[in-house]
Amino acid sequence: QVMLLESGGGGVQTGDSLRLSCSAAGRSFSTYTVAWFRQSPGKDREFVASIGWIGDDSRYANSVKGRFTISRDNAKDTGYLQMNSLKPEDTAEYYCAAGRPTNFYDAEAYDYWGQGTQVTVSS
Repeated sequence: QVMLLESGGGGVQTGDSLRLSCSAAGRSFSTYTVAWFRQSPGKDREFVASIGWIGDDSRYANSVKGRFTISRDNAKDTGYLQMNSLKPEDTAEYYCAAGRPTNFYDAEAYDYWGQGTQVTVSS
C-alpha cells in the first residue's frame, strides 16, 4: 500500500508560481508512474501531468504545457509539480496519484491517491 501526501498549495496571484510536493509513505512508489490531477467544483477530475518511474517520460495537459513541470526524486520518494505563470483557471484541488496505468490520462487507471491540496489563483 502506498500512501500519498500532497503539500505546497495555497493562495497566489495571477502570474505567481507554486511548487507542489507529493510524498510517499508505506511502500516506495519509485517503480510507479506518478501523476497530478486537478478538480474544480462541479467539474470532473482532469489530468494535469504524469512522469514515468525512470523520470524520462513526461506528459502534460495542453492547458499547462510550457507552464508546469513535473519531476520526481525516487531517492526521497517524492514527486513535484512546479507551476509557473499561474492563471485563475488553474484554481482547483490538486491530487497526486501513483500506479501503473495503461492510460496515463485516465484517473481510473491509477491505484493510489493523496487527499489533495488546494490551489487558488486570484486575478
